[in-house]
Amino acid sequence: MNKPKKPKKPRGKVRLLEGKCAACGARCESVCPVDGVTVNAAGEPVISLDRCIGCLKCVKICPAQALEVFFTVEEQKILSELARLEGEVEEAAAAVAEGADEIAAVLGSHRGVWVFVEQTEGKAATVSWELLGKGAELAGTLGVELCAMVLGDHVDHLAQEAFSYGATKVYLMDEPVLKNYRTEPYLKAILALVRKYKPEVILMGATGQGRDLAGAVATVLKTGLTADCTGLGIDADRNLLQTRPAFGGNIMATILCDRFRPQMATVRPHVMRLPVKNPEARGEIVREVLSLKEEDVLTKVLEIISDGKGTDHVDISGAEYIVSGGRGMMNRENFSILKELADELGGVVGASRSAVDAGWIPHDRQVGQTGKTVRPKIYIACGISGAIQHLVGMQDSDTIIAINRDKDAPIFEVAAYGLVGDLFQIVPELTRRVRELRTRK
Repeated sequence: MNKPKKPKKPRGKVRLLEGKCAACGARCESVCPVDGVTVNAAGEPVISLDRCIGCLKCVKICPAQALEVFFTVEEQKILSELARLEGEVEEAAAAVAEGADEIAAVLGSHRGVWVFVEQTEGKAATVSWELLGKGAELAGTLGVELCAMVLGDHVDHLAQEAFSYGATKVYLMDEPVLKNYRTEPYLKAILALVRKYKPEVILMGATGQGRDLAGAVATVLKTGLTADCTGLGIDADRNLLQTRPAFGGNIMATILCDRFRPQMATVRPHVMRLPVKNPEARGEIVREVLSLKEEDVLTKVLEIISDGKGTDHVDISGAEYIVSGGRGMMNRENFSILKELADELGGVVGASRSAVDAGWIPHDRQVGQTGKTVRPKIYIACGISGAIQHLVGMQDSDTIIAINRDKDAPIFEVAAYGLVGDLFQIVPELTRRVRELRTRK
């Protein structure tokens, strides 16, 4: 639909006021750019309305103020319409200014960086302590407190643990109804804390629990939430810079929530570095009571069943040594040479998405954007080209060793050591050499 055009403002015409002309010597005639003014025998101006363009030069130069501008009935209607439109614009501008003031008031009333301490049966998820490390940096930049939220039943010990990882204040809700995680009670608990104390930033782990809870909290608070962040920072306007992979991992996007508070982000485990623990650290505990009874919660936890993965299962996200294979491994059977090297190093076998999609290795061994984020001491990439989706999950490893036949493979750009050649010759030789070194010890 075409927007209606704003009418052009009329300029009007000039006329002589009766009895006011001082016969000054045809000044009005001399300045008229269109020869629309002539002077009669009495020295008075005669205005040609057909030529007059309403430039007002004659009106301004007249020393007796004997000339004026007048408008036709049609032109007066146009002027009235323009006045109405200008009034609406002023009202809209005033509304925008008022809204901006309201936004500024909201932004200014929120202070503090909060980290949600995720726990299961009284044991905290490591990602919570990693977020406290990053939260300390953000809080330092903002000049605010770093606080932790601890929810559960008999979880006082987690408050002290939060202090040891950098929190200066802990908001604690220790209630039987919070013993096992359920969305409804945890949501109401966090909403009560946030509405009362108004934090500026809330960070949660991008785990199953964190994703579920963060989405619910952001929805009710009507604020922004960025999931699976790989980088966090603060800009000059106190906005949280939330960086994450976008468009399938092909680019990195930085997202801001500049009109709403709190700003919320989830971060995957092992993306942020674990801070040094200080058992002697102390802080303030703020205890709050949740006014929610068990009978008011619709969902019930009847039984907790272990995942049953057995003692052979290893979570690669916590491994110190990882030997990963990609499309260059050719088939499932060839992963056995990677396992031999991993066993000698005391590590585990990982994989890129292409190897997992081919069915050569289980999904729980996948490293990358759609798999696990890892930060081992040594990461050995075998036959992995280095797509950005994979790099996102392992680029913060302490030492990266890449083995690939393609000397131009992107993996070499992040590797500390690169071996260009046939991995089926290089990996067994590495295994033999590591075994020799271990035997000598």
